[in-house]
Amino acid sequence: MDYVKAFFVGGLICAAVQIFMDNTKLMPGRIMVILVCLGAVLGALGIYEPLIDWAGAGASVPLSGFGNTLYKGIKEAIDKDGFIGVFKGGFTASAVGISTALIFSYIASWVFKSKMQ
Repeated sequence: MDYVKAFFVGGLICAAVQIFMDNTKLMPGRIMVILVCLGAVLGALGIYEPLIDWAGAGASVPLSGFGNTLYKGIKEAIDKDGFIGVFKGGFTASAVGISTALIFSYIASWVFKSKMQ
């Protein structure tokens, strides 16, 4: 049942974003920023964490989940280090995910022999 919930919630998020892309003239980069900010705002309001607890990866994998991760990292760093946590909290919370994406992208460029265009 966990897989069904994750598929359902992730699909709803993706479908809503696709409808938003089709019905507005916003560029995809701006829509991605909106998703990250929306995840951070919903996390600050206490709405996103229960959704992640219920839906699992269906809510944590989309970009809104990344925004929620950034919010949680900043909140924890502010509690621990004070104002300087605003600047370092997001980096420490998301470092593993970003590093993994960079490393696997680099490995994929070797495997598929990508070239600069």
